[in-house]
Amino acid sequence: MSHAVQPAAILVHESVDDPHAELWFAEPPGFLPLPLDNLLAEPGTPGADALRTAAAPLLESAPTEMARQKFVALLASGQRMLGALREFGTVHCAVGLHRDDVRGPADGGAQPLLSLLTVTWRDTSPAPRAATVARVAAELVDHEHIEYVDLPTGPLTLSESVLRPAADSGLPQLPLLQIHARLPHPDCRRLAVLTLSTTATARRQEYRTILRQVVETVRFEKPLGTLRH
Repeated sequence: MSHAVQPAAILVHESVDDPHAELWFAEPPGFLPLPLDNLLAEPGTPGADALRTAAAPLLESAPTEMARQKFVALLASGQRMLGALREFGTVHCAVGLHRDDVRGPADGGAQPLLSLLTVTWRDTSPAPRAATVARVAAELVDHEHIEYVDLPTGPLTLSESVLRPAADSGLPQLPLLQIHARLPHPDCRRLAVLTLSTTATARRQEYRTILRQVVETVRFEKPLGTLRH
């Protein structure tokens, strides 16, 4: 995967000032957040109008009616998947696109690698945060590389799993690598679960590093404090 020689610029997203935010973190280069509120907006709402406006140029540029219908079907399929994630407690999704240039031109040149970063809230039984992490780690059946980490923001556990689509699911039969980080909230009643998913299983170590970098930036209090108004 590509690594920049010069440090990447830090861009502060407007969501840092969201009064309803309960968790802050920095996304590394190569990730594009998905506007869940607009993509899953009810018909007739401003969010739905914004989605229709954004999609209009793509629909108009389609060469045929069949191509337009295919785009609409793909969008609807994506909305269904995002809706299922939201029902499961997911509050943030970002698509990652990186260049796999590890193998070099001799192996066909750099290839694009796709991933999905999600943040999901899960309720837990009230307990000290360290005890919650220990309990969660003990319950991670079929997970690998289980690790307990203590960071300034609090204790957490890291783990990895590989899922395979059911034969009748209609999905490509590719193994899906998922790297998870589970961080108990300071209220000791819920977990923030950060998951990085990709079918690029050969780049396990690189994606492990990416999620670890994201986790190290997590804060449960507004990170810029009184510097922003």
